[in-house]
Amino acid sequence: MSTERSEQARQRAGGITRRDMLAKCSNGFGLVALSGLLGAGKALPAAAAAGINPFAPRPPHLRPKVRSIIFCFMSGGVSHVDTFDPKPRLQRDHGKPMPVPVRPTMFNQNGNIMASPWEFRNRGQSGLPVSDLFPHIGACADDLAVIRSMTSVANEHAQGNYFMHTGFSLAGFPSAGAWTSYGLGSENQNLPGFVVLASGGSPLGGVNIFGNGFLPAVHQASFIDPSQAEPLANITPREADALQRKRLKFVDRIDRGHLARLHGDPQVESAIRNYEIAYRMQTAVPDLVDLRGESDATRKLYGLDSPVREKAEYARQCLLARRLVERGVRFIELTCLPRPSDPGQIGNPWDQHGVLKAGHSEMAFQVDQPIAGLIQDLKARGLFEETLIVWAGEFGRTPFAQSNDGRDHNPFGFSVWLAGGGIKGGTAYGATDELGYHAVQDVCTVYDLWATVLHLLGLDHERLTYRFGGRDFRLTDVHGHVIRPILA
Repeated sequence: MSTERSEQARQRAGGITRRDMLAKCSNGFGLVALSGLLGAGKALPAAAAAGINPFAPRPPHLRPKVRSIIFCFMSGGVSHVDTFDPKPRLQRDHGKPMPVPVRPTMFNQNGNIMASPWEFRNRGQSGLPVSDLFPHIGACADDLAVIRSMTSVANEHAQGNYFMHTGFSLAGFPSAGAWTSYGLGSENQNLPGFVVLASGGSPLGGVNIFGNGFLPAVHQASFIDPSQAEPLANITPREADALQRKRLKFVDRIDRGHLARLHGDPQVESAIRNYEIAYRMQTAVPDLVDLRGESDATRKLYGLDSPVREKAEYARQCLLARRLVERGVRFIELTCLPRPSDPGQIGNPWDQHGVLKAGHSEMAFQVDQPIAGLIQDLKARGLFEETLIVWAGEFGRTPFAQSNDGRDHNPFGFSVWLAGGGIKGGTAYGATDELGYHAVQDVCTVYDLWATVLHLLGLDHERLTYRFGGRDFRLTDVHGHVIRPILA
């Protein structure tokens, strides 16, 4: 007997099938929310969404130190021995062969020890060493906690990007932003919980680096490109609001039947959620990117007045990051733009296998003043203590040369830094060896980094889990410890 005939027989016998239950009794919580939205206009108060809205604020596990994360991702791999990890031996032994075994690199064109082209100076009251590449960030040294002993499992860009963002070196796993949105929701019901400011494009590995993986699709990143006339595709209404609401009511009726036929498929639920927030974002996003209310002093602080387009665009991202924090968005990621001298190097602009001095100088010029301006602006507005800035690339670079004047990838020891609420500023934690090759003291992993970030958000990384494929997954896989010595 066919499935359809079998169901008909059960109905004649007085039973009720799962299909009947879905069709008659439950059209999905998302549809209920959409109906309320369409009846009330664009505003959807958090109280009205409680219990049914995945973006509604949710209580943390612990007392949080911060509300929002700003992830300044330096795609391509910044050289730690040229930025935040001074190594006098490189100066002393410049041009000499490496005195220790060299592990395979990306291209295996390994030369001799290469001194840093930049000088390091002790900055601020803490005396934290920062190279001359970052004079503006160096001026904020007392706010930074530099982890000099970070390690990665990946030596290739795409895998390294996945690992740094998701805790796994393959595609298909949720990013840190998606986990944050899933764990805490958003304090603004008119914007998503996870936003990528995408004027720099995606790092190598593509948009799945910012994906939701197996988490509900509502938690994937929303991409806003402030360099475009329309910063979000189709954000400008093409019809009157009343007509649009009428159209969405029609879509609502269609989705009700489709959801029932698919037995409450979560992807359809997520699509309905996307309709809801997209409708509200038509007002929220244009307001977000409209900088006319910002003062000339603020624009200069960030470097928006720079004649170099890449710096001005990164400055715009940093300013928008502050505005997103003000609006209660949980996780914001910034993207680096290609270097002016190599505009085709999209996705890994910090990757200098040759001409390190010129390439790193261009990239540091792009991000240095805007990031420092962001720190100062957050402090001036009382937002610094409730925001955490994370600065990192996917790995570091070798202490020996490639192509005479470049450096290859080095995942065995590199530097990242954090600044903001709950962080002990002016701190250097961990250490690489005297060549800057391997982490040797207080070795840290990407799992430890995200365990610490989640802790500051009030989330226990071991309790923030999602069951998929018969296993409880988490951002830190089965690893990770909070790096407590850098906490205030």
